[in-house]
Amino acid sequence: MSTPHRLISPESMSPSPGFSHAVVPADGRTVYLAGQIAADPTGAVVGDTFAEQYDVALGNVVEALAHAGGEPHDIVSMVVYATDVQAYRDDLRGVGAAHRKHLNRHFPAMALLGTTGLVEPDAMVEIITTAVVPD
Repeated sequence: MSTPHRLISPESMSPSPGFSHAVVPADGRTVYLAGQIAADPTGAVVGDTFAEQYDVALGNVVEALAHAGGEPHDIVSMVVYATDVQAYRDDLRGVGAAHRKHLNRHFPAMALLGTTGLVEPDAMVEIITTAVVPD
């Protein structure tokens, strides 16, 4: 098991609404996972709802990370691009279920950004992540 990341919350700063003000990655190597969409092994986009596509895309992130020697808890940041932010909001229960399925209760630093479209026209979501994988 990897050495845990160090969380920093200085007493001189106001309390952080999250876990910390800074995260110092554990010793290891940084892995940047390129944008993952809800593509199956043939390259076809699957899933009719935002949550279904989020589930497949996050599964692709976790699979790519595993091939790089990492585990879901090694993810330190995620950027989620959504072609329809309202669809994300409307399906938060499904998105949350997919998140817990692949990342359990691990919540890396995350951002949701709306976009007018993705390179793959049927894709509703693209996820880009950074992980620190132990040597």
